[in-house]
Order: sequence, then structure tokens, then C-alpha cells
Amino acid sequence: MSTLIAAEGLGHAYHDEWLFKNLTLGIQTGQRVALVGINGAGKSTLLKLLAERFAPLEGKIVKNKSVKIGFLDQEPSFPDGYSISDFIFSLENKQQQLIKEYEELIEEPNPDEKRLNRLYEELSEHNAWEYEHEIKTILSRMGINHLQQKISTLSGGQKKRLALAKLLIEDPEIYVLDEPTNHLDIDTIEWLEKLLTSGNKTILLVTHDRYFLDNVCNTIVELDRGKIYNYNGNYAYFLEKKSEREAADESTFQKNKNLLKKELEWIRRMPQARTTKSQSRIDAFYDLEAKTKQRTDNQTVTLNVKMARQGNKILELEHVGQSFDEKKIINDFSYTFKKADRIGLAGKNGTGKSTFLNLITGNLVPEKGTISTGETTVYGYYKQGGLSFNEKERVIDIVKSDAEYIKMADGSTISASQLLTLFLFPPKKQHGMVEKLSGGEKKRLHLMKVLMQNPNFLILDEPTNDLDIDTLNVLEEFLENFPGVLILVSHDRYLLDKMSEQLFIMEGNGEVTIYNGNYSEYRISLETEKVKETKSSKTEIPAPAPTTLNKKLTYKEQKELDEAELKMAELEDKIKSLTASLLTIESADYLKMQTITKEIESYQNSLDQVMEKWMALSEKLN
Repeated sequence: MSTLIAAEGLGHAYHDEWLFKNLTLGIQTGQRVALVGINGAGKSTLLKLLAERFAPLEGKIVKNKSVKIGFLDQEPSFPDGYSISDFIFSLENKQQQLIKEYEELIEEPNPDEKRLNRLYEELSEHNAWEYEHEIKTILSRMGINHLQQKISTLSGGQKKRLALAKLLIEDPEIYVLDEPTNHLDIDTIEWLEKLLTSGNKTILLVTHDRYFLDNVCNTIVELDRGKIYNYNGNYAYFLEKKSEREAADESTFQKNKNLLKKELEWIRRMPQARTTKSQSRIDAFYDLEAKTKQRTDNQTVTLNVKMARQGNKILELEHVGQSFDEKKIINDFSYTFKKADRIGLAGKNGTGKSTFLNLITGNLVPEKGTISTGETTVYGYYKQGGLSFNEKERVIDIVKSDAEYIKMADGSTISASQLLTLFLFPPKKQHGMVEKLSGGEKKRLHLMKVLMQNPNFLILDEPTNDLDIDTLNVLEEFLENFPGVLILVSHDRYLLDKMSEQLFIMEGNGEVTIYNGNYSEYRISLETEKVKETKSSKTEIPAPAPTTLNKKLTYKEQKELDEAELKMAELEDKIKSLTASLLTIESADYLKMQTITKEIESYQNSLDQVMEKWMALSEKLN
């Protein structure tokens, strides 16, 4: 494999503090690399340097000038006044410009048929129909439907999906992705996994999503205290090797510490008259002291704040109904919350999850039905958008504005400064400005302020966005021991599987389905149901819709039509065979069942694509 891009002797500082120095890293063709490390380690900075967004203070980035890098920022920016169409379609790409004109034309209420016919001919001449289908698929998956909409009117999540769509359409030689799963629903994440692992794509990404990391990446690079550590394997392999490395580091540190103690005693006893020999020993002492000071004890976030007492009545929803702009969000939903309920709130983007949370927290009054909250219920609501901090305020002052002292689960009381230290904010950061915190550190500060309220009804809306994996592991440990009610909204399938025992599924048509089980169990039940439906009825090819174009097929198109018919028959046979084998598996064998259902889904997707192509060609015969 050839190296596509490399960092040589890289060094960069942020707010006068070095994130890393003399760092070397190479990305080879076909490598799919996950960059991991704690919040504030410099992951996003390293991605931007490799994507050539700005120059490093030290060292250089080496790559061939012709190699195209696609970069997805955590918070993408866009040119002023652009529409979605202006941003998506490149002026230099003839195919894209034809597709842009075609897509804009068919959005019109009464498209000009002559112009439509001309574009149809030109798209055929430039072999752009398949490309047009790919672009429409990507835009549709990202929830982008109105190309004339101004980007300035989009939400933060929509802007992130738009930037990702642009990058996927461009299909660069190197994908550099900073938290690509943020603001995506689970179905779209699973589709993105398949897309990124098809072909021989070269990828460098930062993600908190462990399932996504395992399914996409084949190499893990850890950025730890300014140094790079490489692991060729999945996340479990990384954790195993990381623990071995840390154990070795601990052993070396203890040896250095003991030696330093002896050398310090010698320095103190040494007479004033220094020989050349003693001077060299003094120099060695200072070198050893510097190395030992560089090492900081591994810290972990400790979440053990006190929970408010919870009475028998927690929260009751009776025949709740809500709609917006004549669209039903919730239709006649009732539920009585019980102690220790652990509920995952699932559904595609736009199905009403945020509306549901606003209703139960009293931020929205229901149009129909009643919502009754228990007197002892104390909400802790971690919102997806985060808190609006004053960037010029000190971190410790933000915490003190809530409380000078905080009661912990064991009954003890600690100061705001001590609590910040537990959340990995050392004294220097506590007294620094908020503007110096990384995105993940701000999220951690937000989470801490929510937990300081001592809630017994905890609502976490996408808590994993921008948090490092180490913090997530400790958050999970806290949630496992949290005795109150938990409602979790997350696209992180790992977290949903681990933390929820019941799902509220927002179907998008006003229905809220209650499922007893976690997310993986729910998906398996859906696939099993789909298999039963496939078995009970043959796949019917819909009749081609009438068209006004009245075109004949070229020799090439006729050949493609014949090949499509053969391919459809082949795929249908494979789906039928796999469906039969699935029905013979023991229901407890989730792993095998999941593997086969993924194969069926893959073949079904291929069948859908071939069928669409067959239909497009068939229409031209009418």
C-alpha cells in the first residue's frame, strides 16, 4: 500500500499550550483509521492540519498535489447567500451542472417539456443517469429534498448533513471526518457504514460511536498526551493493547520516581564544590525530573452526585395528542412511568422526539390529553443543543453560579472546584475562560451542570455527541447505577443497547409504539417480520409508469435492460434461499440471525437499485 498523506514532525499549540510536538503519522491507501483520545487532546486540530485547513506551527504535511481531500468539520461553514443547490453542485463538473438543471426543473409545478427533453438527451449523452441516481440517493438519505432552500434557513443538524452529502457526492481520495454520525438517525448511520466500507476508500475519522468505529475502521490511532500510538485492529483489540501499554508506562514511571527520589537525596547531600563527574550526574537528574513531570496520573470522571427522593407518582400521560402544521406528531398516547424505567426514545429525524421531550418536561402544553407530574419528580434535562456559555466567563464561575458546594451520593459535600477536578477540569482550566475549552469539554461541563441538580428523572438527548469514549464509558457506569427514571435519545446503538430496557418508537405518523427490549432486539424482530412477509408473498415488479418522452432504446440500453432482468432473477433467488435458511435458526442465536438478515438487506437494496434501473429503461419503451 502507498502512503497518501503523512505528517512529519508536526507540532501545534492552542492558546499558548502545545497540543503535540514532533508528531509523525502516515495514512495509506485503503486504510480506514479512527483517531481516538480524550477531549482536549487535539483530535480535531490534527484532522484540520491533515486536511490542510491551516498550517502547523512546526513540521509539515506531505502529500501528492493531485490527491483530493474531503473534510467534514464538526461545525461546517457555508458561503453567504448560497442555496442547497449552489453548494451541492460543482461549477467545474458538467454532469453535476446538468443534474442540477434537471433537478431544479422537475421541482417546478409545470416544467417546460422541451427543456426537459433536451436535458434528458444531454444526461444520456454524458452517461449521467446513474450519477444522478447516486446523488438523489445521498441527498434523500440526508433528508435534503428542497434544492432551492437557502442554507441560512437550515438548523445546525441539517447543515452538518448537507456538508456530509456534498463530501459523499464528491467521493474524494481521502475522507477526513470529524464526528460524521452526529445529527444522523440510526438507519442513516447504518447506510453510511455500508457506503464508507464499499470500494477501497481511505478514511481518517473521529467518532464516539463504538459500533460505527468497529464496523468502518480497520486501524485505531490514539492521541495521548501529545504522542501517537497505532493499533491495527478493532476497538476491543485497542482496549486490550492500550491497557498493556499503560501498565508498562506505570512500571517505568514508578522506577523513574524511585530513582528520582534517590537522586534528589544525593543532590541535597552533595557538597558545594562540584566536579565534572558530579555535574554530569546533576544534568541526568534534571533530565529524569523533566521526564517524570511530563507524566500525569490517569484520571477518570467520577459521577456520583446525590439523587433527589422519588415518590410513588412520577409522571402520567393520558391520551396525549400533538400536531404541528396539520402533521400529527403524537396521536392518543398514554403511559404511566414507573420507578427505574429505562426507556430509549427512537425514530427517524423529524418524527417528533424533541416534541415528546418538551411535552413531558412541561416546555410544551399538549393539544389533547393530560400530563401529570409527581410532586417529588426532579428533571435533569441534557439537551442536544447544549448550553449557551459566556465565552469570556471563567469555568469555575459558571459552576459557582449554580452552587458553591455540592452534595454527593455518599452524603459528603464538596466544593465547586473539587467537583470540576472530578470531571477532569484541573485548576488551570477551572480558572481559564470557557473559550479555551474544546467542544467536547463544553459538553462535559454541560453534563456536569445537569447532574448538579440532583435529578431523579434524567433525560439525555444525544449525550454522546462530541464526548470522548473515556468519558462515555464512565457515563455508562453512572447510568447503570442510576436508580431513577432514564429517558435516552441517542443514535449511539451501543449506548441504547446497554442502557435501555424498553423503547418508545416514534413512527412518524403520530403513532408511538412501545417495544419491550433494547435496540438490537428490536431490529432483529423487524428483520424477522420482513423475512416472513417476503416468504409469504412473491416480489412483484410494478408496471412501468407512462411517460411522455416516447424514446426508443439504444443497443447499449437494450443490453442493460436484458442484464437487469437476469440480475433481478438472480438476486430474488438469493433472497429466497437466505430467507429459508433464516427460518431454521434457533431464535436465541442473535449473532447468526443478524448476519443473515444483514445479507438479505444488502441483496434487497441491490435488487431495489437494479429494479429502479429496469423501470427507467422500461419506461422509454412506452
